[in-house]
Amino acid sequence: MRTATKLSGFALGLAAVFGVAYGAGHLAGPVTPAAETRRDAASTSHDSTATGHEETGHDDGNGHSDGSPRQVGATHLPGGLLVSDRGYTLQPVAAPAGQFAFRITGPDGAPVTRYDVAHDKRMHLIVARRDLSGFRHVHPELGPDGTWRVDSPLGGPGVWRAFADFTPSGGEPLTLGVDVTVPGTLEPRPLPAPATSTTVDGYAVTLTGTPRPGQSSTLTLTVSRNGQPVTDLEPYLGAYGHLVALRQGDLAYLHVHPEGAPGDGRTPAGPAVSFAAEVPSAGTYRLYLDFRHGGAVRTAEFTMVAGQEAAAPTTAAPTTTPTVGAGHGAPGHGHD
Repeated sequence: MRTATKLSGFALGLAAVFGVAYGAGHLAGPVTPAAETRRDAASTSHDSTATGHEETGHDDGNGHSDGSPRQVGATHLPGGLLVSDRGYTLQPVAAPAGQFAFRITGPDGAPVTRYDVAHDKRMHLIVARRDLSGFRHVHPELGPDGTWRVDSPLGGPGVWRAFADFTPSGGEPLTLGVDVTVPGTLEPRPLPAPATSTTVDGYAVTLTGTPRPGQSSTLTLTVSRNGQPVTDLEPYLGAYGHLVALRQGDLAYLHVHPEGAPGDGRTPAGPAVSFAAEVPSAGTYRLYLDFRHGGAVRTAEFTMVAGQEAAAPTTAAPTTTPTVGAGHGAPGHGHD
């Protein structure tokens, strides 16, 4: 497992938003991403010395993408900003009411049907509404035709970003992203102010650490309940915590797991879970910490500002009480 996860660069401008109508339980058709959001295999030759490309996203040691950037010429590209990369494309497809379905097509244009298991799963699907007011992390099931299906994680009207985090068998870890639109009356929600603590379902979680763009920083999240430290966190996806960070604006994606692993003889089961991460730029980020205790997975959310002089964060954020499929405010929050 890597001790430092890098997500560097801020030099990508998206020229188009990919809308996928999701109404009456159906997607209106396959995504046709803008040219700026695709990179074919030829442009990412494995001869990185000849092309100046740093081919791989950083693996955390378990065959799983950590959302770290790859260098393409002079451009550092964060994870999740492309719908197509290295010949692989994320394609939402029509689905029955209440389901969400998609395929990953490979360099040969055919649906990929073989994936490596990474952190207990072959596919991690994470969705977040563009205003960051909704977040879901689910694990779809793969059909024999290469179609992934799951109960729809899209919790309400708005534009959602769907991230597919996977490793094709024999290939390199990838994180692809696409926008999906849920029709209806949109109720925008402002991003909560930066805070160093929050509560979720009776658990208090505190955040310490100062992120610095371009430098590795340690972020430590500490879990307590009823004033007592939680020292018996349960493994979730092969770790004691799971962290996703999204940059406000383009939703550049950072997906990391903490240092150490359950059963390694050196990693305690709480109350503190530390992550080494490098944010790509100054700006505002939303952090989502998943942790398991008492047989249930919960998510603590924080707003974090990096590299800017800003008002000091408050010590407490509004209390949230998520449930699977709802809660954490609308439009919903939950896990598979």
